[in-house]
Amino acid sequence: MNNKRKISFVFLVSFCFLGTMGFGQTPDSPNIILIMADDLGWGDVGFNGNEMIQTPALDAMAQNGLVLRRFYAASAVCSPTRASVLTGRHPERYGITHANTGHMKKEELTLAELVKVQGYTTGHFGKWHLGTLTVTEKDANRGGPRGAAHYAPPWENGFDVSFSTESKVPTWDPMVTPGPTAGDIGKRVPGEHFGTYYWSGENQKVTDNLSGDDSRVIMDRVIPFIHRAAETGQPFLSVIWFHTPHLPVVAGPEYRNLYAGLSEDQQHYYGSITAMDEQIGRLRSVLREKGIAENTLILFCSDNGPEGPEPVNRTQGSAGPFRGRKRSLYEGGIRVPALIEWPAKIDGGQKTNLPISTSDIFPTLLGILGIDKQKGVKPLDGADVFPLIQENEQTRASTIAFRFQNQQVIMDNQFKLYSADNGENFALFDLIHDPGETTDIAAAHPQKVAALSGELENWLLSCEKSNRGADY
Repeated sequence: MNNKRKISFVFLVSFCFLGTMGFGQTPDSPNIILIMADDLGWGDVGFNGNEMIQTPALDAMAQNGLVLRRFYAASAVCSPTRASVLTGRHPERYGITHANTGHMKKEELTLAELVKVQGYTTGHFGKWHLGTLTVTEKDANRGGPRGAAHYAPPWENGFDVSFSTESKVPTWDPMVTPGPTAGDIGKRVPGEHFGTYYWSGENQKVTDNLSGDDSRVIMDRVIPFIHRAAETGQPFLSVIWFHTPHLPVVAGPEYRNLYAGLSEDQQHYYGSITAMDEQIGRLRSVLREKGIAENTLILFCSDNGPEGPEPVNRTQGSAGPFRGRKRSLYEGGIRVPALIEWPAKIDGGQKTNLPISTSDIFPTLLGILGIDKQKGVKPLDGADVFPLIQENEQTRASTIAFRFQNQQVIMDNQFKLYSADNGENFALFDLIHDPGETTDIAAAHPQKVAALSGELENWLLSCEKSNRGADY
């Protein structure tokens, strides 16, 4: 399907979604801001109990909103999780199974494409990692002629405004390769260009205002976008995907000084998170100044657990009390910090243990906008959880399934079935009484194992069918 055909299909499906509602009429049209940190652990924020890392803006959001205590990234690495946010579909269905693997297919309908039909203006800012951004020159991991088959930039996936990189950049001076102690610089030469660029459109490479803290560099583009939308009264979707605290991790002097007395690695890791938090605080201040904070929905989360396998060098992240880290489907690799702030609809100071996934974001927002999520896009892996949040429910009807490399998982409200060998063997954990996954209780619950493994098998077969193109 070429891009022109995709646009036509978006409008056709969107009219199906609207049903009997008039064009652009919705019960609620909140501004929507989706913020994602990169490799931030569940235990790396104050609102989840970290007493060392300073996150005052996020903690204030938690006091004014709802903390999601059991929020899951759709995968144990970044790209699949990001894809799930925009589609409500697990990326096992369309080939984004790992970082630098696959791309956002033209046939997939994204959240940005659908809300545009509702009158929203849309912007993507930060790390994209769902395809390459240029076919003309070498860029990042796959950009240029070598990765032309994976060209799928945000501006061809529903975003009016973009300020995006294909993949990682240093968290300070993002265009400059730091020293090797920052981590993950490969064969790059310290002091030279990092080799990953910011792009605002096709062949539109950004060259100005790219020094200092990367989170500030990103927010400098977000705020004018919000100003323009607020001045015209147009609702907006702003997707802000920070690079922090993904390697290479570097913090500026003023942020390192906040952690004087700690190790150099801790100063950089903790400082980069505080710098990101400062920009989130700046964003919230702008919303209040513009008088639009009340009806702006902000969702904050991470794309997976902290880098590891253990906190060494710059990988100082904490998975909290949970087992595993990034690349693991144990809780520490996929249970991530998350909260929602929406003053018009959500009372502050709340917490929920309702299991929620990044795949739920798409159908939940469609539900809020009054769009019939059962038409046109099938199958969805997420569910509309906002009615459950409104009723303070702690359980959901649907299970949540995962697959990453050889690992397979399915969980309900209490039990989690885990396999490390493609379903040859399963362990069962009681996440209510054993959130640290210390005790395998599979032998004591054979019926639960059979039920969950059968549902998992059906889900995997459905994903295989999707991958063969049956959904398009």
